[in-house]
Amino acid sequence: MGETTVTTLQGREQTASQPVAEDKAGLRFLRRLRTPRRPRFWFEILLIAVSYWTYSLIRNTVPEQRGQALRNADWIWRTEHQLGLAFEESVNHAVNSVTWLIIGMNYYYATLHFVVTLGVLVWLFRSHPGRYAAIRLALFATTAVALVGYYFYPLAPPRLMNGNSFVDTVLVHQTWGSMASGDLKHMSNQYAAMPSMHIGWSLWCGLTVFALASAPWARVLGLLYPTATLVVIVATANHFWLDAVGGMLCLAFGFTVARLWYGALPYALPRWVPGSRKAPPLPAEA
Repeated sequence: MGETTVTTLQGREQTASQPVAEDKAGLRFLRRLRTPRRPRFWFEILLIAVSYWTYSLIRNTVPEQRGQALRNADWIWRTEHQLGLAFEESVNHAVNSVTWLIIGMNYYYATLHFVVTLGVLVWLFRSHPGRYAAIRLALFATTAVALVGYYFYPLAPPRLMNGNSFVDTVLVHQTWGSMASGDLKHMSNQYAAMPSMHIGWSLWCGLTVFALASAPWARVLGLLYPTATLVVIVATANHFWLDAVGGMLCLAFGFTVARLWYGALPYALPRWVPGSRKAPPLPAEA
């Protein structure tokens, strides 16, 4: 009887200790995931490529609910009039009268949201590896929640509204400043205007450069970039200014996700991590 009792108690001890060990292992694994580490170049290239492809695929496969998108656009336009802030049409016509300026804005709209965002990611990878993953997570979470907006709130851009005199500047000046105009319009969902990721991404870039750059001129450019982007999306009649507000809310969500995951705002994390070229040496063990 005595031997049986001992064996049973040992079995209970082993049974009790096994979940504890598994819990500790799970916590260690979670802690490793949340600990900033040196990013791997080829993994990041693959991750960004796959993520952008997935974003474009989902965005462009959302059903184009034209009727609802136009009704939503009419509601946005009425709301802006009630607020006394329906200035998009005036800006669109004023800038369209300056040919060289509006053509430049068409190309700005088509290219910089991708080029600048990628450039900031490369800069972070090289100069702020300890903060890179957290700031990248904020960008990815911002983009992911935007897809929810595209699905549940189809919105026609001002240039596609009925009964208004907005100028589609890409068609008028025959530039390729928008994937949703001209010959390329069938490659992009024309009614995915809310939220504006041109604003979400440009504000992500601007805040990151302003927070982390050491050169004053770079910090100034960081603030000017999303401001210029707002002017461009309105002047080219691709977005209402309320779409920009939607992009800002998405960005706030993205930074909240990064803050909860890493336990601190991305910009407050250490700049360098072990293994980085300029990382400070680890303290010697006692």
